[in-house]
Amino acid sequence: MSDAPALPEETVEKARPPIAEAWEMFRKNHAAVAALVVLILIVLAAIFGPALYGTDPFDMVWAPFSPPGADGFLLGTDYLGRDLTALILSGARVSLVIGLAAALVSVFIGVTVGALAGFYRGVVEEVLMRITEFFQVLPTLLFSMVIVALFGASLPMITFAIGVVSWTAVARITRGEFLRIRELEYVTASRASGASNLKLMFKVILPNALTPIIVQSALMVGGAILFEAGLSFLGLTDPNVVSWGQIIGSNRTYILESPFTVTIPGLAIFITVLAISLVGDGLNDALNPKLRQR
Repeated sequence: MSDAPALPEETVEKARPPIAEAWEMFRKNHAAVAALVVLILIVLAAIFGPALYGTDPFDMVWAPFSPPGADGFLLGTDYLGRDLTALILSGARVSLVIGLAAALVSVFIGVTVGALAGFYRGVVEEVLMRITEFFQVLPTLLFSMVIVALFGASLPMITFAIGVVSWTAVARITRGEFLRIRELEYVTASRASGASNLKLMFKVILPNALTPIIVQSALMVGGAILFEAGLSFLGLTDPNVVSWGQIIGSNRTYILESPFTVTIPGLAIFITVLAISLVGDGLNDALNPKLRQR
């Protein structure tokens, strides 16, 4: 009896799990891989840096405006004589947490609105899309400034203010995916088998609509970090908490006298947001099946 023919190599390749295919595609994007390494280093510095460095960011440790490298201070000191390295390490944790939390708020609101609009359509879609358009045309920075000014500049309120003005893009993406997927055969079969609307939305349709939502969510983290920096630059921040934006805002008066006090936290924001954007592009290439054949 002859042996069964071996499967062609192409068939074996196609049988790989989707996660393996996505990772393989992501690895081919060298810029995204390098950005992921940089982002991991930034996250590790934010988590462990303050404890390892050991200097309180609020302590006045030396003369103000000591340049980077002078008197043993790697990044110098700010206008109050505080160690800029300690400020950057502590600010990284706050900026990243605000960015991530604000993105989660935006995704929660956007997915909820988009899912309801795309699934129910009709009057529900019209009402929710008009609300989305209203928030979309609002000047987001001004609206967030009003929220923070009215309810206080605490970290939870800043996070909420950023999230509540940034959800419209996620809502439109989710609505588009729901409109496309709700008409597919497996959704019709699930509906015919007696699945409830909630089950159809969040257990059948949403898992298959996650790819563009994940990509948009990754990009929104960087946008939220920039948003927080803008609010902090305008003084709408908690003075008892250090963030990169707060460092820039508190030293902005002395930008001509000691530009490094503003440039260094600005570079930290720039590098972090650029890394997040490149990782988002890599995720888009890896998770979008249409781009895998490029």
